[in-house]
Amino acid sequence: MSDAVRLTNDEAAHRYEAWVGDDLAGVITYRLLPRRIVLVHTETEAGFEGRGIAGRLAAWALDDARARGLAVTPLCAFVASYIRRHPEYADLVASKGARGGDGHARGV
Repeated sequence: MSDAVRLTNDEAAHRYEAWVGDDLAGVITYRLLPRRIVLVHTETEAGFEGRGIAGRLAAWALDDARARGLAVTPLCAFVASYIRRHPEYADLVASKGARGGDGHARGV
């Protein structure tokens, strides 16, 4: 089995995916809102733990949010921890003070 990881965004399923060969290795599920993406849950499939796949997925999802001009709400504990360890992504986090009454980030 190849260790090359292919990252995709399955927009219909609302999840970022990591593939190793033909095997789904991990996912980050999300909800897309106007000007904001809510990263809900990260999961690494059995047999792929400890290979850095979740971290690569987190970085890819955050880079995608930045490229799309979206604020990030990290409900997922793994992604929130990843952002704390990689402060270059901290500016993406939707602050409570930047949200309007509809819960959407403003000025992002």
